[in-house]
Amino acid sequence: MTEPTQRAKELYIQFLGHFLNMHKAGVLKEYKSFEIPREVELEWLQEWAIEHVKQLSIRDWDAITILESISRNYQDSWIVEKVASFASRNIMSADSLVRLIYAEKMLEIIRSHNQVITKELLFQGCKVAVQILEDVISQPLVIDPGHELKEHNLKDKRALNSRAQQGIEEVKVLINS
Repeated sequence: MTEPTQRAKELYIQFLGHFLNMHKAGVLKEYKSFEIPREVELEWLQEWAIEHVKQLSIRDWDAITILESISRNYQDSWIVEKVASFASRNIMSADSLVRLIYAEKMLEIIRSHNQVITKELLFQGCKVAVQILEDVISQPLVIDPGHELKEHNLKDKRALNSRAQQGIEEVKVLINS
């Protein structure tokens, strides 16, 4: 990869393909000067998505947050498949806050991919999200050290349950759209 192409890739990945954010940071003009084809940008996003699918963890939600951001500019059904598969296998052992955040991020990813996924995958992903959200509501509040409710505009179990219920309502909208 040439040095200018490498610089373009660094900028593109740093801002996850969000031109508005590049503009705000004052680097959009520089990026545009490289004249990178859209196909190459999509390859970069796919590489970045593959890397972050491998980093999914119940200990934090950095990888799923990045996948959510990538999904705004790059849609491919395999992202929904991998996130739903990871969540169904691993998230139930996480604390209440991690489960809520994962379910919310998963719903955003599904929403971003709604036009490119099959109805079957839509239902599968939504089913996993609803199971997670229902468990958040039905089980006692468990918060691991380092996770704070206040950081996510939550003050107690009732607020957590309310957000989980909002997520369930969002699933109904997603399925009926």
